[in-house]
Amino acid sequence: MSDDEQPAEIQAVSRAAQILALFAPDTPEITPAFAAARLGLNRSTAHRYCTSLAAAGLLERGHEQGTWAPGGLLLQLGAYALGRRRVLDLAPPHMRALAAGSHMTTVLSLWGSGGPVVFRVEEDITRTVLVTVRVGTHLPLDSAQAAAFLAFHGDQLMVSRLLSGLPRDERERIVAGADRVRETGSSVAVTTDGVVAIGAPVFDEYGICATLALIGTDNTLSAHNDGPEKAMLLSTARGLTKEMGGQYRPDDD
Repeated sequence: MSDDEQPAEIQAVSRAAQILALFAPDTPEITPAFAAARLGLNRSTAHRYCTSLAAAGLLERGHEQGTWAPGGLLLQLGAYALGRRRVLDLAPPHMRALAAGSHMTTVLSLWGSGGPVVFRVEEDITRTVLVTVRVGTHLPLDSAQAAAFLAFHGDQLMVSRLLSGLPRDERERIVAGADRVRETGSSVAVTTDGVVAIGAPVFDEYGICATLALIGTDNTLSAHNDGPEKAMLLSTARGLTKEMGGQYRPDDD
């Protein structure tokens, strides 16, 4: 599909989505000044967007004067969308067993507006050092969970557009990571502060629906992707996929 054939974007809709995407666990409320600074808008334009979103029910006044929070319609739509994610109902026992067996924190993520979002966390509290992540965290595109989503996402045109704005070396690393997921069924990412994550895709009858990941420190979780934790993760992902009515990989028996 050529650039001329790309679906036309309505700027106001795209801008509204960018404003709504600013909300996060550590940003429960925003101000027009904050939105303007993050999105490169002037304050009056950001204020008009916020008031228009509030009139539509997507935002409401926050607790602090001059702030905005997610509105009732946004919460209603979110609850409906989550209700359709059967994986959130089926995953907890699989995750608890995986956390107990691997002695690692187990994370379930769904695809958000532009990357994975953490929806459930199971922690193993028997370790002296506990590595965890908050529910609602937006994970970066170079995370292990993102690699699994990008490898099997049903809209590869969207994936290409999402990656097109990244620096070339970063884009090539992310694409290489997605290729490895297709080959091995799992992915590994190591942060600069020594946190290791191993991710694996979960499928339903329509394709990838979630990712499971184990996270730990680099001295408790092998970054070489060849330890027993990886085997337990893949087994859990396959089991959850089977319960979801999916097939783990096209060549997987």
